[in-house]
Amino acid sequence: MELTDKQKSAKAWFENLRDQLIGAFEKLEDEAGDLSADMPAGRFVRSPWTRGDGKQDQGGGVMSMLHGRVFEKAGIHTSTVYGEFSEEFRKQIPGAEEDPRFWASGVSLIAHPRNPHAPAAHMNTRMIVTTKSWFGGGGDLNPMHPAYRAMDHEDAVEFRDVFKRACDAHDAEYFPKFKKWCDEYFSLPHRNEHRGVGGIFYDRLDNGDWNADFAFTQDVGKAFLGAYPAIMRKRMDTPWTQEDREAQLIQRGRYAEFNLLYDRGTTFGLKTGGNVDSILSSLPPEAKWP
Repeated sequence: MELTDKQKSAKAWFENLRDQLIGAFEKLEDEAGDLSADMPAGRFVRSPWTRGDGKQDQGGGVMSMLHGRVFEKAGIHTSTVYGEFSEEFRKQIPGAEEDPRFWASGVSLIAHPRNPHAPAAHMNTRMIVTTKSWFGGGGDLNPMHPAYRAMDHEDAVEFRDVFKRACDAHDAEYFPKFKKWCDEYFSLPHRNEHRGVGGIFYDRLDNGDWNADFAFTQDVGKAFLGAYPAIMRKRMDTPWTQEDREAQLIQRGRYAEFNLLYDRGTTFGLKTGGNVDSILSSLPPEAKWP
């Protein structure tokens, strides 16, 4: 598939952001203190994959997985895939009913720390092209320990403030709109609970100025890169008990429920023939339902 300059730029940026995030996570692994001194620092393992049966070029990606002493499980993946939506799925995608061809590129991250006091997190940014084109993405913080799950906890405030500054640099209406979208989207209606303590979420961003929309999407990725490792650095060496671990495992169950029942990214990946291992790597390594 011949790419436009815009598609090439977006793809290159997502892969560059992946490399920066991998570097930041591996630095945290190196910095871990006495609590995990008996464990080796983890490193990401990159596994390329191709979409489809290999008979026709449909794109692919790179799954990058870390199982370390700070991060019990972390995945930072990039993909660029293309082809045609199924007849069933094309009705759900803007611009696909009249022409089922699509192109999609993005970076996605999920982090499940080992320490119950350190929050899990999710981030992704993406560009999708049908007969229309748009950006989407965001980031949200998911504390697993009850002591950190208040919306006004300092970690939650710090995390959201970084995204607010990124949004405000582009449009004063972005943050309240995208924060509300995040709060409503990352929720468990069957439990009447939020998945985490928020962040931002946006989709189908197309304001008629591709460069401005792309610049905003880049700043979203940079905001996460600035916010999350800093919070991890504060929490990753906090002493914890088996009771803390129990609370973490139960909350991880809630995280799994959302990703399997409601997450649109999971659905999109599976419906478009993505890499199943990469898509489902967002699930926690261990979870518990009491």
